[in-house]
Amino acid sequence: MATAQSSAAPAVHRGVQPLRAGQGTSFIWRRLHSLLGVIPIGAFLIEHLLSNFEALKGPAAYAGQVKFLNSLPLVRVLEWVFIFLPLLYHGIYGIYIWIRGKANVVYYPWAGNWMYVAQRYTGLIAFAYIAYHVATQRFMGVSLPENPGASFAKVQHELANPLILAVYIIAMIAICWHFAYGVWLFAAKWGITPGEKARRRFGWVCLAGGVALCAMGLASIWAFVGPRYRNAPDNVPPAVSRLYVQPAHALRLPS
Repeated sequence: MATAQSSAAPAVHRGVQPLRAGQGTSFIWRRLHSLLGVIPIGAFLIEHLLSNFEALKGPAAYAGQVKFLNSLPLVRVLEWVFIFLPLLYHGIYGIYIWIRGKANVVYYPWAGNWMYVAQRYTGLIAFAYIAYHVATQRFMGVSLPENPGASFAKVQHELANPLILAVYIIAMIAICWHFAYGVWLFAAKWGITPGEKARRRFGWVCLAGGVALCAMGLASIWAFVGPRYRNAPDNVPPAVSRLYVQPAHALRLPS
């Protein structure tokens, strides 16, 4: 008599599958991809948003910031080693992970799967925007390293196009989301937030940080398109901050 074998289906849990170590060299490449997303790319993103925030002080202050950054020692070496090459690897390998990955938003539309999909699409938007932004601002038109005074007007002229302005706004939101959720994933993958409770709390921290960075980025965009600095000159002398020391006689108290 034949015996019936029970083939119980595995239980389906909410969200994406638990984070697992990769097999072979894929583990190293994925860890490198995760690390570069925070250091140095994440650090550069924060620095870049802080530098752009100087636009709120006007064209001269923004030009001064551009001049300062381009006067750093070995700036071109630093630019390629810590910005361009990590961005290329993170972006290209991220697309590779996306192509090989699977999401179940159709059958299992829970938060984890939606976050997975949003992370992939925002990463694609960020990669395309960064490529466009670097090409137009760094390698096309007026060379800003040699002409920092033209930096404010160059961005302002570009954002005068409503389509480009919309691209900048969408990309800013996508980049800040991608970075904030990427930091959360980094902490989970590297064992910094072990346990569901720790990950939930850190999620709120990442959300607050992402919102703050996005607000800074959108405020910087407004500085270029708002009425305060409308029709800025094509070239503005960079503002230079100087430390003034009072003469010794000026510090004497009256007798």
